[in-house]
Amino acid sequence: MNFPRYAEYKDSGVEWLGEVPGHWGVKNLKHIALFSGGGTPSRDNMTYWNGDIPWVSPKDMKAEKIYGTEECITTEGLTNSTSNLIAPGTVLMVVRSGILKHTIPVAINGVEVALNQDMKALTFHPNLCHSQFFLRWVQGLNNELLLVWAKQGATVESIEQEYLANTAIGLPPLPEQQAIAAFLDRETGKIDALVAEQEKLIALLKEKRQAVISHAVTKGLNPDAPMKDSGIEWLGEVPEHWEVVPLKHSISKIEQGWSPQCEGEPASEYEWGVLKVGCVNRDEFDPMEQKALPEEVAPILNYEVKAGDILMSRGNTLELVGMATFISKARPRLLLCDLLYRFHAKPGRADGRFLVFSIRSPSGRFQIMRDATGTSASMKKIGQGIIREFIIALPPLDEQSAIVAYLDQQTAKLDTLLSKAQHAINLLKERRTALISAAVTGKIDVRELTAKEH
Repeated sequence: MNFPRYAEYKDSGVEWLGEVPGHWGVKNLKHIALFSGGGTPSRDNMTYWNGDIPWVSPKDMKAEKIYGTEECITTEGLTNSTSNLIAPGTVLMVVRSGILKHTIPVAINGVEVALNQDMKALTFHPNLCHSQFFLRWVQGLNNELLLVWAKQGATVESIEQEYLANTAIGLPPLPEQQAIAAFLDRETGKIDALVAEQEKLIALLKEKRQAVISHAVTKGLNPDAPMKDSGIEWLGEVPEHWEVVPLKHSISKIEQGWSPQCEGEPASEYEWGVLKVGCVNRDEFDPMEQKALPEEVAPILNYEVKAGDILMSRGNTLELVGMATFISKARPRLLLCDLLYRFHAKPGRADGRFLVFSIRSPSGRFQIMRDATGTSASMKKIGQGIIREFIIALPPLDEQSAIVAYLDQQTAKLDTLLSKAQHAINLLKERRTALISAAVTGKIDVRELTAKEH
């Protein structure tokens, strides 16, 4: 759809903002908004927590409207902290978090809330700026604002209030802001509905993918094969001629790697690199999940990974710990890290790809998530003993190979559909951002379109 442009434009006087419509004003945020910060009540005093005041932190900023939060505080907790009550309809913004490396989370609270110290609230003069217009402005100019606002912190990215307060914004008259906000609410709602449909399709395709793998590695490819009770409740029946055995009978010894202090960037193909635990998270081995080994540090050659290796994470979040991958092809000079296990399928006994499909299957993930240890949600671990006793249904070797070939074919079809759905989502999100950016910066004039809707 083509949108009209405004009749006249003028230089905003701000290099990164460029031209704005001739009748728009340009003001710094400090002249149109009040800024409020937040704080955290003492964690040592339980009377400050589990109250009825929603307490917004960056982890709650996943939607454009905030009605509830993961944690709530009491009136006493509010009184004994640097946080304040924020009235509904205020713009909330994350000002300190690692997410600021790529995204500026912004939302409007639908209920009265308090903030933690990593948040800012912007209360706009009611006659000068409409909160929903500013929310869209931040969304549409996300990349530009990251450059204007970002400040490198010691461990996190942050936005200094001085940078924020002195930021210039092109402001149309208030009724026009409201018209732009209403137009964008309607159009982004349509786009978001299309994205939700694609996300639902992706969820169904992933579910189908797991079901195909699960059936193949536990029931085989022959629907007429006689079955037997595996003796394992969560495994159920398996083909009569299959074995149900611990993984230790089908693999070599298990070893783990080495984690020296590395550079911040990945190694080039001519440099030595140490793999990161994320190299096993996907279905295929990811050789770019690694960091360069400093030139002055000698590589331990025994840790170089090679084709035929099976890698498994020994520590990660509960959803990712125990993820495994088979290295079909390895570039040289990549080293095993300390958070990865390495083992091999025993020749004549097991196919490495079949073992990985079994480990990543629903029954495999059930065992790993059941047996992983650790009190921290961000770091669960599995010991070598758990891996060795990991139960698999093992067909004869030739049948393993046939199952692998079948799964390669079936998962490739599903992966193509998944890729198309994800590509559609990416295009829709790009369209969403471009539309928001064009509307809030005056590149398109939506006033008549909004008037027609009413």
